[in-house]
Amino acid sequence: MSLSRTPIASQRLRRRRRTKIIATLGPASSTTEVITRLFQTGADVFRLNFSHGSHEDHAARIASIREIEKRFDRPIGILADVQGPKLRVGRFAGGKVHLQTGQAFRLDLNPTPGDARRVNLPHPEIIAAAAINSHLLLDDGKLRLRVTHKRDDHLETEVIFGGPLSDRKGVNVPDVVLPIPALTEKDRIDLEFALNAGVDYIGLSFVQRPEDVIEAKEIAAGRAWIMVKMEKPQALENLDEIIRLSDAVMVARGDLGVELPPEEVPLAQKRIVRTARQMGKPVVVATQMLESMITAPAPTRAEASDVATAVFDGADAVMLSAETAAGQYPYEAVNIMDRIVARVEQDAGWRQITDASRPEPEGSASDAIATAARQVAHTIKAAAIAAFTDSGMTALRVARERPDCPILGLTPKPETARRLAVVWGVHAVIAREVDSFTEATDEAREEARKENMAQPAEQIVVTAGVPFRQSGGTNMVHVAKV
Repeated sequence: MSLSRTPIASQRLRRRRRTKIIATLGPASSTTEVITRLFQTGADVFRLNFSHGSHEDHAARIASIREIEKRFDRPIGILADVQGPKLRVGRFAGGKVHLQTGQAFRLDLNPTPGDARRVNLPHPEIIAAAAINSHLLLDDGKLRLRVTHKRDDHLETEVIFGGPLSDRKGVNVPDVVLPIPALTEKDRIDLEFALNAGVDYIGLSFVQRPEDVIEAKEIAAGRAWIMVKMEKPQALENLDEIIRLSDAVMVARGDLGVELPPEEVPLAQKRIVRTARQMGKPVVVATQMLESMITAPAPTRAEASDVATAVFDGADAVMLSAETAAGQYPYEAVNIMDRIVARVEQDAGWRQITDASRPEPEGSASDAIATAARQVAHTIKAAAIAAFTDSGMTALRVARERPDCPILGLTPKPETARRLAVVWGVHAVIAREVDSFTEATDEAREEARKENMAQPAEQIVVTAGVPFRQSGGTNMVHVAKV
């Protein structure tokens, strides 16, 4: 498959910022017209939330995105976010109860509707894994229970923080690793649908162990990048190995914010971003970034600062969830996020922090070449770095260096160009296949000029792995005049 070179190609969008924006699609953003406007406003990647909607709904949105992609001759990334296990209490006889702080409350395997003294917990794995004094959080952490006694078929708890509790509210167990796989049967069906539909990233929920990532990667078999959602405290205990196995990472602050104390979430965010950057893996900061804009046309000052902090930390992308999926102001949310990101990246302090936090190169030829490309580009004030990449790895290595000039990601593969839509600073273009470095240099000059990245007589830095069309091995860097 290839993107057509259409008459609108001269109007191809090139963002004037390095950090990318992901917008979630939903009831407020389901038509081609709305998705087009979100893309024009600043969305680089679209997220499909498989916790909601039918396969038919998602198929229609994927078709719309690919139609927009052809119209604008720009690769667009699609993230399929699978639901993962949803742990919930059962139902109540009256639909709702109020738990008093200090009272006893039982969670059991009995499917009979509950009352103010007990409720069904249809997850024997939780009962088996829970320990005395471990905590259970209900309804996104609004209620907290402490386990006081344990039997094979139930848990006796004390209500630490009470409040209203209604049917099918969620359960979080922050203290223990649950013997539950990250992929449910529903997820496997959704995953196969999404992969067959040609999505670019799979958002993997409920990751606790490296084995969860290995299983998803085996199923994907290279058809999409696996973006691990860091939302369980247990995943933080295996952070390095999980990120090493992943293709990309998301700081999913929703569940993470429920299971971790609030004061720990900012530190966890910085640690995840820092580790992902060190390993050269794209990292996304997500959840509640502009939450107030679900119902308001402008964000709070704290939300604007939150987005700016993610940019200062070096995130590859920031994400909007309900703001664009179900909010009243989806365009305004994308627009203000675009403006915040662009403004931060114009600040001298941002460049100083970005340079100071650059990871040390790993001991490989690929890293050495990427580092050299960035240094050469800085020294000669190059207009751009052109990275030829088959799998995306060369562009990722250059992006890890956070150069002060744009990165032109050149690839003959549409799927690689789409995956690079989430990567910091990379403007991906589907280029013709080349067989020699001379051809590559000529192609880089032509695309840099066509994309308005370089003017005649300006210099660009070209990097690639030779021989071409073989993944894994960036080994050449060259300076070329346009």
